[in-house]
Amino acid sequence: MLSSSSATVKNLPVKKRLCFLLKLVGFVISVFIFCEFLIYYVVIFQCRWPEVKGGTPMGEKETSSSVLKAMILADTHLLGEIKGHWFDKLRREWQMERSFQTALWLLQPDIVFILGDVFDEGKWSSPQAWADDVRRFRKMFRYPVSTELVVIVGNHDIGFHYEMTTYKVNRFEKVFNLTSGKLITRKGVNFVLVNSVAMEGDGCAVCSTSEAKLVALSHKLNCSLQKPNHSNKRCSDVEKLPASEPILLQHYPLYRKSDAECSGEDSAPPEEKNIPFKEKYDVLSQEASQKLIWWFHPRLILSGHTHSACEVLHAGKIPEISVPSFSWRNRNNPSFIMGSITPTDFSLQKCFLPYESRVFTIYCAAGALFVILILAHVQLLTPPFYFAQRLISKHKAV
Repeated sequence: MLSSSSATVKNLPVKKRLCFLLKLVGFVISVFIFCEFLIYYVVIFQCRWPEVKGGTPMGEKETSSSVLKAMILADTHLLGEIKGHWFDKLRREWQMERSFQTALWLLQPDIVFILGDVFDEGKWSSPQAWADDVRRFRKMFRYPVSTELVVIVGNHDIGFHYEMTTYKVNRFEKVFNLTSGKLITRKGVNFVLVNSVAMEGDGCAVCSTSEAKLVALSHKLNCSLQKPNHSNKRCSDVEKLPASEPILLQHYPLYRKSDAECSGEDSAPPEEKNIPFKEKYDVLSQEASQKLIWWFHPRLILSGHTHSACEVLHAGKIPEISVPSFSWRNRNNPSFIMGSITPTDFSLQKCFLPYESRVFTIYCAAGALFVILILAHVQLLTPPFYFAQRLISKHKAV
């Protein structure tokens, strides 16, 4: 009996240590799960689909069935085998995968647009590296049958104009089952997909083909917008499209001098805003920009490339939204655009993703608390309660 009691007393410290260890492990796992999984739900849950101006709330069936819910993001820049460190790739791809999958689950968009620079090294990827990048992209950006994914080409996917080849363009279009200069119509809304890298205007083979498709598409749209009683022989044999002004989707923004007029927390940093943009590199040329406006008279233009947000008006009435990068490698506060769109109107809302600095702060705070708990447990650090108790005891003794 005495030996049994003695064994119990001896085992008590071991049990306490084991219990403390399990609590520490539970604490670490809880912090990790929150920072790497739950935080995306907490942040994106706060985003709501905007209401179309003059419309009824999106919750009503008659409105939700007629309004197209579009999610727009840009510049994912999946790292390749040349410039991508394995840990950087692992971290960035996990962040984007969790954000994208969480957004799909919570928001359930009808269609998702990615505005180019899907890959970081597509412009020089070997066939094997390209296949690996595509495999990783399909895993990260998988989507249910109820959602459609449309990807626009960017300069990092096929190279800048001087690097672009027919092989690279065809390779990209084959993977994503689309062609540049294409129009897609969903719920009566017309979207024009532009290969902005091919808007060089120098008559290169890819450029000529792309511009010819856009001109033909412009003719179709213009004929479709004409009133039924309007007689025009040039439109007599043209296939009619929904009579809705189109939305342009492209990688390069239309021409603007700089980001000096851009505002918002996700616009370019102050030290970069006044740096002049280079035509055909940072933005389209003035000539190419004017062509697209003349051809399509769009009601909205959505672009990427600059990695920062900006909203500008062209010709005093056509809004262009530059969508920031979706990758934490390019900015601390990535975001995407949520658009509620009808054939005659649209409303846009930005949805921010978790700030990486805040995640880092949570990890640092949790690490500091972890160290304090260990030091207090091994009595190298006196817990505040006992420290205060000792002070009171000394005061009474005096």
